[in-house]
Amino acid sequence: MGSNLDKSGNHDAAIAAFLEKVKQTPAPVLAGNRGRLIFALDATMSRQPTWDRACKLQAEMFAETKAIGGLDVQLVFFRGHNEFSAGKWVNDADALSRQMTGIQCRGGFTQIGRVLEHAAAEAGQARTLVFVGDACEEDVDALCASAGKLALQGMKTFLFHEGQNRRARSAFQEIARITGGAYCPFDASSPQQLRDLLRAVAAYAAGGKRALAALTSRTGRDVQLLIEQLR
Repeated sequence: MGSNLDKSGNHDAAIAAFLEKVKQTPAPVLAGNRGRLIFALDATMSRQPTWDRACKLQAEMFAETKAIGGLDVQLVFFRGHNEFSAGKWVNDADALSRQMTGIQCRGGFTQIGRVLEHAAAEAGQARTLVFVGDACEEDVDALCASAGKLALQGMKTFLFHEGQNRRARSAFQEIARITGGAYCPFDASSPQQLRDLLRAVAAYAAGGKRALAALTSRTGRDVQLLIEQLR
């Protein structure tokens, strides 16, 4: 890997300069009134319990956005040996459930870089990316470069981190920072926590910060932490 994110002053200076450029770059205007969300999941072997849980909880993302214009979701996942999939855009829970049901997690390395590259290609259609994972086995500097492209295109990333993997935490936090999005760890043993996080990011995708703020009265502290991180 290249420079260490925690120790390299040159890296921090480069990121600061890049973020200043981002501030001067207008976000793209998306057509239509519906929110669009890329829902990306790590489907390597360690993810099966959370994948099964997400299958059950995803319906609440759509329910949360009905009153604020609705939501279109694209399911993205990676697993096994270089297997990567991006589904069709869907606008209801049953359609997304059909895509997710029956997908089994398989052993393999993370492909977060491909998720970010795909999101960049979809930036004209979507403004929000959520990624759920527990590990990062890739070059973090390369991931940050891809995150920078997303920032220039106005796409926010929300990274939900299961477990205690320090390298993943550092990488996820940096990606969120560069894109002006948010990072949040969650406990796999608490379905309510993941439910609140998915509802929150769906509300943001459909209605922006105002919709996200309105949700805080009905959810826990984790949603408030998301708002505090957003730029």
